[in-house]
Amino acid sequence: MTADDAGGVPRGVDTDSGETEGDAVRDALAGDPPAAGDEGDENNIAIRLEQLILGADRRYTPFQAARSAGVSMDLAARFWRAMGFADIGQVKALTEADVLALRRLAGLVEAGLLSEAMAVQVARSTGQTTARLADWQIDSFLEGLTEPQDSGLTRTEITYPLVQLLLPELEEFLVYVWRRQLAAATGRVVRAQDDAEMVDRRLAVGFADLVGFTRLTRRLEEEELGELVEAFETTCSDLVAAHGGRLIKTLGDEVLFSADDAGIAAEIGLRLIETMTHDETMPELRVGIAFGTVTTRMGDVFGTTVNLASRLTSIAPKDTVLVDEAFAEELGRIGDAPISEADAAAAEKAAQEGTGAPPPSYRFALQPMWQRPVRGLGVVEPWLLTRRG
Repeated sequence: MTADDAGGVPRGVDTDSGETEGDAVRDALAGDPPAAGDEGDENNIAIRLEQLILGADRRYTPFQAARSAGVSMDLAARFWRAMGFADIGQVKALTEADVLALRRLAGLVEAGLLSEAMAVQVARSTGQTTARLADWQIDSFLEGLTEPQDSGLTRTEITYPLVQLLLPELEEFLVYVWRRQLAAATGRVVRAQDDAEMVDRRLAVGFADLVGFTRLTRRLEEEELGELVEAFETTCSDLVAAHGGRLIKTLGDEVLFSADDAGIAAEIGLRLIETMTHDETMPELRVGIAFGTVTTRMGDVFGTTVNLASRLTSIAPKDTVLVDEAFAEELGRIGDAPISEADAAAAEKAAQEGTGAPPPSYRFALQPMWQRPVRGLGVVEPWLLTRRG
């Protein structure tokens, strides 16, 4: 279905020509059926939106789609559920695209490129990621770009032309970002030292957690709380990416990140504290980082190292970074921090006495803290991470 066929904005319309958003949307609505006024009209708009986004009409029941794709109904149901789609009985609600998707997944299994279990995992990881992305995009666009008082139209009336305008651009951008991320992930796997390291890798894993967030939820209005969380997640995402780490996930008042190098993780942790400290709108922050073997699966990380980083975060004083002993040793091994200040002083003295060795150039300082038992992990000795000098 083209833009002209759908009665929307004709191709070639210059949206920068000075017309307002309301004008552009009214033009996009020209020729469309009347706006939703009752439940029947709303259902009609929902169907038209589905046709616009999917680019096809409903043609198949689930059984017909599975048979057309050449797969069993049981396997088709497993794929659909993995992608996050509800059971719909035998309603005629599927399109040619659904048949093609089943055919492709089943073809990968038949060709031996994926096991059946792996194909289901591919469907599940893709479905979970894109479901969250789609929800965020629609919520954000309809909230931020379709204020009724600005356009003079209701949100229901504005949704169709807005989606029509954004769909091709968002689709191309999504593919671009995915390819970039796929290239980066593939590069990390190729650089792994052995096959085992592709799944179980030694990484630095860190959590950053807002202090007193539960109290804030009772004190702030919903809109203020949403703005706070968005600012926190944006700041963390930008800092982690800028310094070479990877943002694993955000949990409202907490973010989980990782880095291949302990020095990178240390820089990220301290930058987060420094940035949040200078922002008066933000609560205090605490960060915990651990280093060790981590299992990666479906874009997430698991294992004792992750659990330890979480525990360190929970016991960290406000506006500080706590690390585990393995992380401290790794910083010492790569020359980013001395394990002890006595060793650093001895090295500096030797350099000053003209032994020929250059004076050490440490970026970070480590201070051993109190030992304490941590549930499920035994006795842990945290180290306080700071900048040197």
